[in-house]
Amino acid sequence: MDGNLLKYLVFVRAVEYGSFTRAAELLNYSQSGISRMIRDLEEECHVTLLERSRAGVRLTSAGTKLLPYARELCRQYERFAAEVDELNGLASGLIRIGTFSSVMTHWLPKIIREFQKDYPNIEYELLLGDYTEIEEWIAEGRVDCGFLRLPAQREFETIFLEQDELMAILPEDHPLAARERVPAAALCGEPFLLLEKGAKAEISAIFERCGLMPQVRFTMWDDYAVMSMVESGLGVSILPKLILRRIPYCIAARGLEPPAYRSIGLALRDRKTAPPAVRHFLEYLRYR
Repeated sequence: MDGNLLKYLVFVRAVEYGSFTRAAELLNYSQSGISRMIRDLEEECHVTLLERSRAGVRLTSAGTKLLPYARELCRQYERFAAEVDELNGLASGLIRIGTFSSVMTHWLPKIIREFQKDYPNIEYELLLGDYTEIEEWIAEGRVDCGFLRLPAQREFETIFLEQDELMAILPEDHPLAARERVPAAALCGEPFLLLEKGAKAEISAIFERCGLMPQVRFTMWDDYAVMSMVESGLGVSILPKLILRRIPYCIAARGLEPPAYRSIGLALRDRKTAPPAVRHFLEYLRYR
């Protein structure tokens, strides 16, 4: 990459990671080299772009105004590089994917394994987040595509993948575990472990639709922590069926009454303008 353009990439990555150290690790440069490139860019622009502190870096008002332009410069370069890769038989490239834990654990390894058989030199950057974070990453170009709960933002192009049932999670010896399906109302009489983060609250919506309110004892954003705590008898919960594949915990999973589902899909801003590696990657989603 051209040295001048590299400065803009360093600026963008430093903002995204909030740290010169993390940006240096990602770009395989020394921290002093990253700091020097930011300083050179600030001197060229005659403004201070980032405020430095022990906690990391954050944008100044000038940096906030210039960041979108720096992102667009980097995005255009990535498109250029991707087209070069396409002309050379997709010999290299980078795919940046936003995902949540159940897809990261159970789908992506299979998809990437099959994709690598045909395109072994493609690199990947996988970012784990919640639905809201992933939508933001797609919108700002931080990732090329992302797995989401549908519907997503209307400006995104989406590919529906699967209807994933939401299950009541109980200790194995719990009386409700003897039932084939568990009414949502029955869960309200127990300490409830709420798996939730971000604005799109699918589990709370189940109770809201039924006019119910669970006794939330714990709120967290880690599927496996929820399972462990349910196994220990600390409460009950609701989890997607996808995350319950091959689990090591002694818990019972039962369908809800009425049944509840989430629609999982992949979203990107525009398939036509996506990098060639990403367009080819979409063809391998069937291997999940």
